[in-house]
Amino acid sequence: MKILDKYLLKTFLGTFTTVFVILFFVFVLQTVWLFIAELAGKDLDIFMVLKFLILAMPRIVPLVLPLSILLAAIMSFGSLSEHYEFAAMKSSGISLQRAMRSLTVSIAILSVIAFLFANNVIPYAEFKFVNFRKNIAQAKPALAIAEGQFSDVGLYNIKVNKKSGENGNHLTGITIHEKSQNGDGSKTVIKAKDGELISSDKSSILQLVLNDGNYYQDIVPKKYEDRSKLPFAKSSFKKYRINIDLSNLNKIDNDQSVSTTNNMLNVSDLKYTLDSLSKNRDTEIISFSENSAARLGILTDNKAPEVAKKKTITKNLLSLFSNKQKTEILNAASSNIQSLMYSIDATKSELDNKKKNINSHILSLNDKFVIVYACFLMFFIGAPLGAIIRKGGLGLPIVFAVLIFISFHFINTFGKRISQEDGLSPFLGSWMSSIILTPLAILLTYRATNDIGLINMDVLLAPIQKVFQKLFQKLIPSQNKE
Repeated sequence: MKILDKYLLKTFLGTFTTVFVILFFVFVLQTVWLFIAELAGKDLDIFMVLKFLILAMPRIVPLVLPLSILLAAIMSFGSLSEHYEFAAMKSSGISLQRAMRSLTVSIAILSVIAFLFANNVIPYAEFKFVNFRKNIAQAKPALAIAEGQFSDVGLYNIKVNKKSGENGNHLTGITIHEKSQNGDGSKTVIKAKDGELISSDKSSILQLVLNDGNYYQDIVPKKYEDRSKLPFAKSSFKKYRINIDLSNLNKIDNDQSVSTTNNMLNVSDLKYTLDSLSKNRDTEIISFSENSAARLGILTDNKAPEVAKKKTITKNLLSLFSNKQKTEILNAASSNIQSLMYSIDATKSELDNKKKNINSHILSLNDKFVIVYACFLMFFIGAPLGAIIRKGGLGLPIVFAVLIFISFHFINTFGKRISQEDGLSPFLGSWMSSIILTPLAILLTYRATNDIGLINMDVLLAPIQKVFQKLFQKLIPSQNKE
């Protein structure tokens, strides 16, 4: 390896490492802010918080890696141009493409590592992360309830004065507000002297056993004038059990529900799953069409008069039946059509959901290859852009890097959303941002190679200059005549 290649490689990798660490830390803080509601106020020990963050870190890499390559390329090549090192290279006959050769090889190696990471590490971490969030309260149910404040647990708001015991399962001074199913506030209040939380790793049901307490429930009178009296029922108990469903306690957001496992699969698993999902959907379509055809044949059981022997054509078939048979036929047809329409709507909704699930898996499959191309794309945008703007450091390069990456991320998210709703091919949705920004990379490389600036101001200013020249030519002769 030549001295120049070593120098360029050292400059780029040093900048890339620094930028990657800083951006990774920033995105980790963003993750903490995103899940702060699940971490704060639950008495989580430092080990569980660290485990939570470690499992969330791999999903950040596909965002941080392309941005780090882009910013490092702009900063490195901008610094080389700013200090006239590129000018010295070009005077020695070394072109921009030659200077980028060794770095292109390093980007290729980095892209392969990124693919292996996205294909193996991220699915495993995603699986562990989702299950950790789902079972955090199930493993330690007392974490769901904080001392001295109301905690939202399932259908109940629970407040305890003190927790004790090895896992904090013994509670003292318990106040419980049961949420109303109608959404008109809490009409049931339970107070108990103490209680205990009982759970099992094999079940998502948390049992709360209350001792020595009272049960209060507001009663809504049928007569409106009696409601101002605010009647309620009160009862006492020695022991009272409440079963709480924890399945929705740490629910995942809509974009990453527990039922959606496409982010937990590698390439081979995704291909196998896609094949199964497609066959299942096709089988359901065929089965529904056959069942619909069979249901439409119900009316053939009506014994119509044989008109085949008659050589006349009857325009009104109902005229062949008696009034009683007409009523039966029309009622049966109406009921059958209405039932069939309901069945069509339900099946259509189910097939649409299955199609969205298939699209999500296709998007996840393409994403594992998009990150590979994104590494090359960001490098071939950043390197020539840095050579053109001739600015290193953290000023102008950050501005360009953020604008380009926001555009890339916005187009990528927009394409995925449309594709998931089946408004666009999932392949095009995944690769839309790469397809749109590839011409920019080619243009910047061409302009940097030929020493053309970022924007040719002559193209913009030439028409304006011509207009002013014509105006002056008209004004000058008229002044001379005067």
